[in-house]
Amino acid sequence: MSSSSRRFGPFRQFLVNPSWITAQGLKLAGMGQRIDVYIKELPVSYSSTQRIIAELWQTLRPKFAVHLGIARGSSLVILEQTGRNSGYSTRDVCSFCPTDHRCIEGGPEKLDSVVNMRAISKHFKQAGMDVVHSRDAGRYLCDFAYYCSLYHGERRAAFIHIPSSGSLSSAGRLVPLLQEIIVMMLDQLEEIHCGD
Repeated sequence: MSSSSRRFGPFRQFLVNPSWITAQGLKLAGMGQRIDVYIKELPVSYSSTQRIIAELWQTLRPKFAVHLGIARGSSLVILEQTGRNSGYSTRDVCSFCPTDHRCIEGGPEKLDSVVNMRAISKHFKQAGMDVVHSRDAGRYLCDFAYYCSLYHGERRAAFIHIPSSGSLSSAGRLVPLLQEIIVMMLDQLEEIHCGD
């Protein structure tokens, strides 16, 4: 089984994006013997992100991809369910917006991950963890990358917004929690495939 984690480069006030530090922590900690972890830093650029994600799905062919991004001002871990194809009108670091403000010309308006983020967030909330789910990843590079990955990966992707504040913003607490969340996602994916 292979898993892939992608996150964004320097973003607004973050000279080193905390999602990159977290991705490196996940790579170092590992995900168990049967899971290979590959990490890739994405630039805050629509065209580069679109190209890199398409290439990674074509060349690596991961079983599942997990994207990480920073949720500014949040103390919660947010599991995103849905990627949207349109509405990208905020310019990236290159002062660029996608053509027609879309991710993929002719793609469906929205794509949901095969993983049930609500069920996973409910499990962790019951255990007292600050984990929630969302259906709106924000119509900027996070949402854009997520939609592209859902499209190229036939919905076998997840996007996790990590907190910028609070107790879960430290890598020491966040990495073990994300390991548990991602393993649960992969278990759910296995159940889906076994049911086919």
